Amino acid sequence: MKRVEEAHVAEPGLAVVEIAAADDATALAVQEALAARWATAVADHTTRELGEPGVRLRCYLDVRQALR
Repeated sequence: MKRVEEAHVAEPGLAVVEIAAADDATALAVQEALAARWATAVADHTTRELGEPGVRLRCYLDVRQALR
């Protein structure tokens, strides 16, 4: 995956979450669960890393908000 940019973690409460899962549906379901609770910049697709099992997905969270 690409390098985490400083802007994505520049303040307390901002987080980058990398999800590794067996398949697209699982990775997207985890992202959906996170997005249901916090402000989330979601990914619209997963990636596959050559030589690594499963799929990867990265999303960006702002956990400074109260839980929904």
